[in-house]
Order: sequence, then structure tokens, then C-alpha cells
Amino acid sequence: MIVSLEHITVFGPGMMGSGIAQVFASCEDLKVTIFIREKVEYDCMDKIKANLAVFEEKGIITEDEINNILGRIILTEDIAVAVKEADFVIECIPENMELKQNLFAKLESICRQDTVFATNTSVMSITEISQKCNNKSRIVGCHFWNPPYLIPLVEVVKSDYTSEEVMNKTMELLTKAKKHPIRVGKDVPGFVANRLQHALWREAISIVERGIADAATVDEAIKFGFGLRLPILGPMENADMVGTDLTLSIHSYILKHLENSTEPSPLLKEKVKQGNIGFKTGKGFQEWTSEQVKESNDGLREYLIKVLYNV
Repeated sequence: MIVSLEHITVFGPGMMGSGIAQVFASCEDLKVTIFIREKVEYDCMDKIKANLAVFEEKGIITEDEINNILGRIILTEDIAVAVKEADFVIECIPENMELKQNLFAKLESICRQDTVFATNTSVMSITEISQKCNNKSRIVGCHFWNPPYLIPLVEVVKSDYTSEEVMNKTMELLTKAKKHPIRVGKDVPGFVANRLQHALWREAISIVERGIADAATVDEAIKFGFGLRLPILGPMENADMVGTDLTLSIHSYILKHLENSTEPSPLLKEKVKQGNIGFKTGKGFQEWTSEQVKESNDGLREYLIKVLYNV
């Protein structure tokens, strides 16, 4: 029986892991330990401090609150120390199945029987990740979205073995940490949100590939069209709003014209082959200067802060 989840341990303190550590440390009832595998991972505290500094500049938190958050985080290179009091372990290590399986198998031998093991994988099977563990019922998917300290959504994914108690306790923990957890009842590739997101991306890329519109125009169609209402009107509610009869009529006509390939777009493959991989190289579906890349990244952060904190 799981009594409470108060001590959180994070493995893999990169961009996601450091942000997740920040989320839990921002809750005064929780304590966070970050396991440091390599010296370079100590820079996770710099990432957290930079995020909190932006919050302070916006008047969202005070300097005292920042000090309290940082005071709830402990760093250690000793794995036994990292999990000694752990109630909830979340891994954010690279998306490599064997690495994840081996980590949980190792932790199983040194953690308490009631410690919950969570994986932040965005696409991998939670059921498969749990295969090397004896107690598979305590392993749960816990997919944060980037940036994790801003995006409210966390997908809590039930594997073929995850117990109801682990699901419920994880949902409660994330709610306490002021996130918006959703329950994913089946362990399927992409869970819920990535399936929806990449269905949209597949059609968007197809429209560009077929010469219907260029990449910038596709983005404009979303940003200045239905994208504006998505934060308050999801597709299922929208279908009920316009009527399931009208939705059926539209689908009966349009679905056969939509992209339905089960393979990545040839255009996308060609972009990658040519080394045109987006912001990292300055060219992808569009061309980007370093100034535009910074503007896009900063703009996203500013938009999210404005929406979430009204500042």
C-alpha cells in the first residue's frame, strides 16, 4: 500500500528532467533529489535558476520563494542516497529502451517495495519498459510536455500491469504539483496527445508536399484559424457543438482526400537527408536566421507565461 508520495527522485536532469525537478520542488510539501551521473549534469541547477529568474522578473514569484524552491532540491552522485527515501522515481534518460529497462531493474533491487517508478518517455511502450522488473505493477508512464515547468499537461499512462493504486497516486501527486494530469487507459504508441499532434503534422506536411500551400501558409491557417479556439474548444466538444450529424456528413466527403500514409513523408525524408533539419541548421521546411530562432523560442515562452499567469 502506498501511503504518500513526498520524496521525488529524478534521473536524467537534462532539459526535461531539470524542468520536472523544478515542478515538484515548487510544491512546498515535496522534496526532490536529482541523481547526477556525469559532472556536466550539475548544470541542471543553472537551468532551474534561469527558469525561476524569468518568473521573478514577471512578478510571478519572489526571491524568497526561489530560495525555498532551490532549498528543496538535493543533488547526489550516489544512487543509493538518491533513492534511499524515494517515494516516486521519474526517469528522463535518453529514449533508449534498454537503458530504461536496465535502470528500473537496478532500482528495483535498492528501492522500497512501494516506491513508484515513472517514465517520462514520449512514445515508448510502458509495458515494454517494465519487462525486466519483477513488480511491473508499480511502473507508470508520466509524460510531461516541453517546457515541463510551463505546459500543464501530463499524460499518466497505464501499462498492461500498472495497478489502479499507482495510477491514482500518480494523478494525485501531479495535481498537488499544480499540473493537469490526464488518464491514458491503454498503452499505445504516442499515447493521446502525440497521436493527435502528429496526425495534424502528417496532414500539414502532406499539404506542403503536394503544393497546396507552402509551409508558412500552413502555419498561418492554424495560428489565425481553428488554432485560436483550441485552448477552449477541443475537437470532441466542437463535434458536438456543430452536431455529430454535420461531422458525419463532412467526414463522409473529406476523409478519403486526407493523407493516410503509414510511412514518413518523402519530403520529410529528403529534408533530413540533405541536412536541412530546422532550427539547428537554419533550414528545414523554412529558412531561419539565428535571430528568428531566438524570437520563436522566446515568443513561445512569453506566450505560455502570459496565458498561464496573466502577466
